[in-house]
Amino acid sequence: MGVDFGGAHFDHELQELGLLAQTAGLAPCDRIVVKRKFPDAALFIGKGKAEEIKALALGHGASEVIFDQALSPAQQRNLERVLELPVYDRTFLILEIFAQRARSHEGKLQVELARLQYLSTRLVRRWSHLERQRGGIGARGGPGETQIELDRRMIGDAIKRVRERLRKLEKQRHTQRRQRHRNNVFSISLVGYTNAGKSSLFNALVKARAYAADQLFATLDTTTRQLFLQEAGASVSISDTVGFIRDLPHGLVEAFKATLQEAVDADLLLHVVDASNPHFPEQIGEVMQVLQDIGAGDVPQLLVFNKIDALEAQQQPRQPVDFMEVDGRQVPRVFISAHTGQGLDALRAQLAQRWQANHADVGEVSPTAAATYEHAEKPPAKPL
Repeated sequence: MGVDFGGAHFDHELQELGLLAQTAGLAPCDRIVVKRKFPDAALFIGKGKAEEIKALALGHGASEVIFDQALSPAQQRNLERVLELPVYDRTFLILEIFAQRARSHEGKLQVELARLQYLSTRLVRRWSHLERQRGGIGARGGPGETQIELDRRMIGDAIKRVRERLRKLEKQRHTQRRQRHRNNVFSISLVGYTNAGKSSLFNALVKARAYAADQLFATLDTTTRQLFLQEAGASVSISDTVGFIRDLPHGLVEAFKATLQEAVDADLLLHVVDASNPHFPEQIGEVMQVLQDIGAGDVPQLLVFNKIDALEAQQQPRQPVDFMEVDGRQVPRVFISAHTGQGLDALRAQLAQRWQANHADVGEVSPTAAATYEHAEKPPAKPL
């Protein structure tokens, strides 16, 4: 179910929501889109549309209803009463996928924190026992905490414990990053929209075996490896991070702060873009917004347009490297295919130039690197 409030980038086909549902192990049976000027306070959608959804779900034998937007606890509870079915929103769906995909100890803790924060506002959804009081001596309903207060306090205590454990892991990561900085290691982080091919590119560059698949959020756990750049005669540190998505829940951004810190502290961000996706400009905008939110908006970037092997002949780039305007800045852009290896040599050359520019003293930048930055002031090439 999607509600169009007149936004610029509304997904009228609900393709991404359908992919999220399939990634979570669900089988979408129908899609509904409705236009509204503003959400209904009680049901998010009108009462008539809610009855229409109920009849449609009954006809399909659907087991649950998923909304493309975030629902308030009250709206979710009211919709479940009207539809007589479980109702979930986009936030819950993403959290469910993250819970299924987390493999490392840190990843599981981060997902647990986000889920606890989400559930803490939804304790009164369908639980009748939360309305009873217990306490007092020899009688029910006397002085004492309500069950909902007990449950809320238990979740609050659990959130504190998880945050403390994540704080310890964050200190360990900070120590590792500080050691790399002391050793003058040039650090690179892969960022980008989910399913843009970051893990495939990571594997192609460092010959790693990180899990890569044609699905959303295939990778949640940060992996760091050493990459030897023959053109520069030096090794750099490269990290594969979690992918971003439209309306990424704030709780996930907060929970994955330690993981995303790799991007904040990086010397260079490889912003991987799915060149075959017609909506790549919007996806670039979403990634840039998240980078701003976590404090990595000013880290130098190199755009990597991946999956050019999936483009038609007339869409193929004219040259392997050009420049594109992003948020008013000219950003170098490299065209590659992590699947076939096309363009990887040009990408390695760009990384070597960045390493040389970073390690050279003022006035001693190599001619190749100097030429690269000189061209950055020129007008950008036309978008792909």
